[in-house]
Amino acid sequence: MGIRLEKKTIAAYCRVSTEKEDQLLSLQTQKDFFEEYAMRNGLELVELYADEGISGTKLKNRMEFKRMMADAERGRFECVYVKDVSRLARNVVDFLQSIRKLKALNVDCRFVTANMSSNDGELTLTILAAVAQEESANLSKRVKFGKKRNAEKGRVPNIVYGYDKTRGDYFNLTINEVEAKVVKRIFDYYVHLRHGANKIAQLLNKEGLVTKRKCRWSQQAISTILTNHLYIGKVINGKEYVKDFLTGERVKNDADKQLIVDKPELAIIDQEIFDKAQALLAERTENFRLTKNRQSNKYCFSTLIKCDDCGYSFRRVNRKYVNEYIRWCCSGRNANGVDFCHNHTVVDERELLAAIKDYLGDLVSSKDKLLKQIIVEFKKKYNPNSQELSETFIVNELARLKKAKAKQTQMFEVDAITLEELKERTSELNASIAKFQNDLAAKQGNTSILGRIDEMVKKYCSSIQTVLAADVIDNAMLRKVIDKIVVTVEGEIQVFLKLFSDLEINHVDAI
Repeated sequence: MGIRLEKKTIAAYCRVSTEKEDQLLSLQTQKDFFEEYAMRNGLELVELYADEGISGTKLKNRMEFKRMMADAERGRFECVYVKDVSRLARNVVDFLQSIRKLKALNVDCRFVTANMSSNDGELTLTILAAVAQEESANLSKRVKFGKKRNAEKGRVPNIVYGYDKTRGDYFNLTINEVEAKVVKRIFDYYVHLRHGANKIAQLLNKEGLVTKRKCRWSQQAISTILTNHLYIGKVINGKEYVKDFLTGERVKNDADKQLIVDKPELAIIDQEIFDKAQALLAERTENFRLTKNRQSNKYCFSTLIKCDDCGYSFRRVNRKYVNEYIRWCCSGRNANGVDFCHNHTVVDERELLAAIKDYLGDLVSSKDKLLKQIIVEFKKKYNPNSQELSETFIVNELARLKKAKAKQTQMFEVDAITLEELKERTSELNASIAKFQNDLAAKQGNTSILGRIDEMVKKYCSSIQTVLAADVIDNAMLRKVIDKIVVTVEGEIQVFLKLFSDLEINHVDAI
């Protein structure tokens, strides 16, 4: 009887720094190499991890690398094969930390080109990692020098909607008359019709129009056009610079250090229209800063997830390399940096949806328990034995508030204020009226309020059933059952139910 030898379990890691076609071909070559290498040497390749279009100077966005390290902790393989040192990292610190962590997990790391292993000692490997890091530093210097030279000459190396590249001249542009008309429409929609960037994108997509790269229009694409000074004939370079090539940190340049070249022949938009667009953008940004709210229902969690640290909404991040990742992170931290907000929690969209569906399923399955819970919370807040407010005072306050609301309604009916102003002025009045009505019902021992709560619970549970039965859950569905979702710095996710907020009862569950 022959002896069956178990194959050594290995994993392989590949990486390319850009998504250009020749680089992606290089990635496929790396994949083919490891599959053939494992077969030729009698090794069992349990997993091949590949990061596409990711820089080697930092680990932050290398999702496949992170997945590999997590699998190493689970003991999925005995050894990791990498083609050369620079594929693992072009940052000496990250490189050493990675191989040391793997060694602590009893996972060897082998570099095929150098024919070396992490078990051979760190000195030579550190020198090779330092060489890879220096190559990145030199490349960064060459790129900066080239950009500075182009900026001084007023060149526009990137592709811009509304313009065409002159054949044989990569840096100079000519106006594309068809696209220029669309650019003028975008500014007209924004300045005169007061449409938001997302609304404008939807309108252009309905017409079947596409961007310069033949993609669908997005809110970001519209915002980029609205803020591009090229449309008034100004080429501005050096708005930002990379402070440290290892971290990729970008810093805004001082205005006097930016390179501005006037090219009136490229102007598509009048200065007056452009200035009005910038003023409107600033106004809307300031409104968002004060209210921490952005009016959006594009995605299921749009403006629903709030940061407990800075109060900003979470924003959706969609990344697609080998796999697609849809996650939500704090927009305040994303826009203003780590010093502004300390909440680095990233929420996976699919995982959060699954957790919410489980949570809502438990709620609707115990409807009677939910009703009892609400009644208990309601009685706690609106205690009929409380002597803080007299019944007479509450009745008088209700009459005053209703009179004030009626006055605002009359002003709207005679066109003295707009519908938006009416909503703004009566929102606090409505909240106060509801609170005093509940106070009065509790003091009078009015049992009809309990019947109203019972009806609200039934309607609420019906909305939950709609969410649970849907194949695709949208923002409108979630808003009927969830008031907000708060994410803490510690990563705790708290759900505030719409039913409790409607009844002005403080209640939160963590999921």
